[in-house]
Amino acid sequence: MPVKRIPGTKKATGNDALVAEEVEAALKALERLSTKRDRDNLVRFGITATRPFGVSMANLKVLAKRLGRNHELAAGLWDTGRYEARMLATLVDDPALVTPAQMERWCRDFDNWGICDTACFVLFDRTPYAWAKVSEWSSRREEFVKRGAFALLACLALHDKHAGDEPFLEGLRLIEQGATDDRNFVKKGVSWAIRLVGRRNAALNAASVAVARRLADSENAAARWVGRGALKELTSAAVQGKLTSRRRAPSRPKAAAPPARAPRREKSRT
Repeated sequence: MPVKRIPGTKKATGNDALVAEEVEAALKALERLSTKRDRDNLVRFGITATRPFGVSMANLKVLAKRLGRNHELAAGLWDTGRYEARMLATLVDDPALVTPAQMERWCRDFDNWGICDTACFVLFDRTPYAWAKVSEWSSRREEFVKRGAFALLACLALHDKHAGDEPFLEGLRLIEQGATDDRNFVKKGVSWAIRLVGRRNAALNAASVAVARRLADSENAAARWVGRGALKELTSAAVQGKLTSRRRAPSRPKAAAPPARAPRREKSRT
């Protein structure tokens, strides 16, 4: 379904009434874009959403592009509590204006893997507070806050091109601790993190494989599941071949990073 233009939408100025109008206009746009098929897909992907409209990620991204970066609109959308409104909030918010307090407020509202992973993938990992939140959230009890720690670590492994190996080695320590949590969405977040850290470079691959071997030999069932899956992937010919090619490739000037994409809905991550 094509995205329709939102008439009358203006830039946020800080005026509460104007922001409320912008939020209402965005909600009406989401209502127009909603389909039963997309609502059904939420169930199919294991997402228990609060008052969902049923809007595809493709349409959310087009709508976000038309709205542009708008920190105040993002806050208003998040406060509605509706699933796609919150997804849209992560896409239009400005990482430069996100604060640690906001990250804390939003993470407490995570109630499914879709909003948790998307917030980490398109917004939180672009902030200067991301590494601190990996450490803080990894020891939290709430299921989706703890998943958020490892989802954020996985996203940093993909997107933080300037970080050295040290923070990722510390991340592996947190992974080894978190792998014993047998809750479905936590252990799959841990699995996602170790596999992406282990694909970053040869040194981190070796460190991740060592952790995966220890986990695979653990008496804890969740840790064994994480370890065996990571070990199979990180020692595979495909991964090892890519790491070898990367070592041999001549260094080139880094190109500008492509626009962030929301994570694909994959059963393997849920």
